Amino acid sequence: MAVLKVRKYGDPILRRRAEPVRAITSEIRTIVADMVDTMYDEVGIGLAAPQVGVSLRLLVVGDEETREARALINPVITDQSGQATAEEGCLSIPGIFAPVTRAAWVRVEALDPGGQTVKMDARGLLARVLQHEIDHLDGVLFIDRLDPVTRDRIKRKIRKEGLSEGASHHAFAL
Repeated sequence: MAVLKVRKYGDPILRRRAEPVRAITSEIRTIVADMVDTMYDEVGIGLAAPQVGVSLRLLVVGDEETREARALINPVITDQSGQATAEEGCLSIPGIFAPVTRAAWVRVEALDPGGQTVKMDARGLLARVLQHEIDHLDGVLFIDRLDPVTRDRIKRKIRKEGLSEGASHHAFAL
């Protein structure tokens, strides 16, 4: 398929709420395949459609065990519990990492590319990735989840120094 350009912090599409996928067409399946190629090319473990300029409620996540990617269409978190804090990064904000507190466990319902309903219970890294990517579908970036002082410091750093391309990753970029 194709590797798409990842949109970076400051691109307005990253701040828009994505539209639901109305029908799973061959075009949607092509976007999914391109997103998988892009996620792996960028060495990411998750990617939301707005990050590649497509304002649809669609995401892909890499499976830690099988190394296969999974696409979720119109995903919704239907339940969650606990709290966990861990360092996050984002393919759309390269070189920036910060600790983010999220639910420790989530249940997500979505459609797969075949139009079948899927339900996933996730803990640990997968729970974090799902929450991060679903945030992207709502126009929310991980830095929005930080305390105001840390968020403002990061925004000042980005304005002053720009985003570092190909920065060494000391956390997963989602």
